[in-house]
Amino acid sequence: MYMPAHFSEERLDVLHDLIHQHPLASMVSMEADGMTANHIPFIITPPTTEAPFGKLLGHVARANPVWQNREPVLLIFQGPSAYITPGWYEEKKQTGAVVPTYNYAVVHAHGKINAVEDSTQFLNLLTQLTEHFESTRPKPWAVADAPPEYIENMMAQIVGIEIPITRLIGKWKTSQNKSTTNRSHIAVQLREENNMHGAGLAKMMEAQLFDV
Repeated sequence: MYMPAHFSEERLDVLHDLIHQHPLASMVSMEADGMTANHIPFIITPPTTEAPFGKLLGHVARANPVWQNREPVLLIFQGPSAYITPGWYEEKKQTGAVVPTYNYAVVHAHGKINAVEDSTQFLNLLTQLTEHFESTRPKPWAVADAPPEYIENMMAQIVGIEIPITRLIGKWKTSQNKSTTNRSHIAVQLREENNMHGAGLAKMMEAQLFDV
């Protein structure tokens, strides 16, 4: 990924947080019929000595051949993004020498797929996934809520995957090449757009501006 130095984000906790907030990855792999992208939700584990960038946990349909791929894969986690109109820059009124752009935050994770087929380990993985995604609900659903034979049947149709991350790259294109005044004004305008992506991007920009 093209990476101007001022757009680089290297703080591991910040990169993990984007993945937590935007867990649906585009997983790009080279398959027998060429380059393929699969869209899979993942959770990320804390860093360890074995996996200093953490591991990604998810599952795919057993009929999907990607789980048998042993070559490196690229996972793209897309954070908030928004169009930035020239009308938000102070230079618009002064000189008119402004053009539009598009701001975004993205994380690229690299690693190799390990299939998790041991029944105990696989059930533990599914339980972790379920507890994570159900954690904000007032009455969380649990794997144990379903009949055991039903869960066994469903597990036979899917495969757990674990990806120890070997490289983790973050790009925060949030108008760092503009003045503090412009960046602050852009954040305000994004909030006034009153949509999810604008608010998320504004929060990121404010965190950079005010180091919060």
